[in-house]
Amino acid sequence: QLQLVESGGGLVQPGGSLRLSCVASGFTLDYHAIAWFRQAPGKEREGVSCISISGETTNYADSVKGRFAISRDNAKNTVYLQMNSLKPEDTAVYYCAAEPLDYGCVIDQTAFSSWGQGTQVTVSS
Repeated sequence: QLQLVESGGGLVQPGGSLRLSCVASGFTLDYHAIAWFRQAPGKEREGVSCISISGETTNYADSVKGRFAISRDNAKNTVYLQMNSLKPEDTAVYYCAAEPLDYGCVIDQTAFSSWGQGTQVTVSS
């Protein structure tokens, strides 16, 4: 059974950092593009970032460019989202998603069929 598990969320002060992890079980991430999405209370889920199978292509939402960085370690079957300079508006449940895309990556929910359960990130003083 394909499963994605996110971790690393928590409570952090504005300006702080967190690193989220997305670990796959039941399949290898080597042949999957990975994306991170988030959903804040009362808002629709939105795309944050994605990374291609090779790791050569990454994309970011404008709201996180220059602050977040996505990376992958295929040997550990894990994708990371490093989040720096966090703002209260980054507060949300963060989800990772996987899909065996054979081209770059897109931050589009409809392109991904395997999803994790999410991890809560709260940015507050």
